[in-house]
Amino acid sequence: MREDDHWDDSKRIAAGFLHDRSARRRWLGCSLILSLGMIALGLWLIDEWLASGPWLFLGWWGACAVLTFFTLIFGLYDALMAVREENAKTKDSG
Repeated sequence: MREDDHWDDSKRIAAGFLHDRSARRRWLGCSLILSLGMIALGLWLIDEWLASGPWLFLGWWGACAVLTFFTLIFGLYDALMAVREENAKTKDSG
């Protein structure tokens, strides 16, 4: 298989996933639970391990920040797509 075929398949999967509201909400919920779980884990369960070295600390909390930022951006995308879908429904019916 050529590399272009993989790229086209990836674009089709992403387009299907991003345009399906229930799939977006499932993934948004999973990323929210994962980011909150990582924050809770870092605060209460592995806090002594994270305090043992600055690179562990920065790496863990950096990963938490990136995942939280991704969740926020993905939530914003979902909200904008929901508004767009609802506007398209009212435009088609009205």
